[in-house]
Amino acid sequence: VGRRRRRCRWRGWGGRGARRAVIAGILRSSRFRVTAVDSGKRALELLGSEPNVSMIITDYWMPEMTGYELLKKVKESSKLKKIPVVIMSSENVPTRISRCLEEGAEDFLVKPVRPSDVSRLFSRVLPTSYCNFGGS
Repeated sequence: VGRRRRRCRWRGWGGRGARRAVIAGILRSSRFRVTAVDSGKRALELLGSEPNVSMIITDYWMPEMTGYELLKKVKESSKLKKIPVVIMSSENVPTRISRCLEEGAEDFLVKPVRPSDVSRLFSRVLPTSYCNFGGS
């Protein structure tokens, strides 16, 4: 018996355009609807007008604010605080990772991120009834 896939909405922010494109491509191949922007400020603007997202994946280093600062703003918002936030960085800094996780990040991914990392992340963080991974 086949199940129809639900379309999950994902927002991604920060990082260089090429890296954003790679992560967005991985997610699109799993049938996610992806919106990518280049700054935390723009992310907050979009979330203010369209808060119905499945997950936020953000780079730690972004223009105008860090991923940690974006995480704090999301978790302080009554409208947004239940959205899972994942932070990525090419720098494996244990104190930074711990601080993000303590503030409420669902996970912290160290780049380069592989398709298997993304699949594992989404299957762990989002309920299976919410998104279906695998064959069509």
